Amino acid sequence: MMKRIEVVAAVICRDGYFFATQRGYGEFKDYWEFPGGKIEPGEAPEDALHREIREELDTEIRIDSFLSTIEHDYPAFHLTMHCFLCSVCSGKLTLKEHENAVWLSKEQLESLAWLPADVKVVNEIRKRI
Repeated sequence: MMKRIEVVAAVICRDGYFFATQRGYGEFKDYWEFPGGKIEPGEAPEDALHREIREELDTEIRIDSFLSTIEHDYPAFHLTMHCFLCSVCSGKLTLKEHENAVWLSKEQLESLAWLPADVKVVNEIRKRI
């Protein structure tokens, strides 16, 4: 049976632009993603998202609404990713784990080399926002 990983992702929006981060490590180094991370056992997705964004970006966010749950099969595991539209409450989006970040308009989103699951998030944004 394939390993299952459940994560959360913040689609951070500001003035019609979306915040994307570039992975600086691991198998998918240099690919782009929406920031977030694993949900700990017993943790609510929203709590996990607040914790992960504090850890990765030294930023407090407000979760504005649920966007979508993405299911994706990677070669080594099945990913379930709960995606939320978010706003920055405080902090400067300091990169602690990523090597780069950009703000993109909806039309610019497809210009990056996204992680496969995050391609599905980009498609959701283009359809729904």
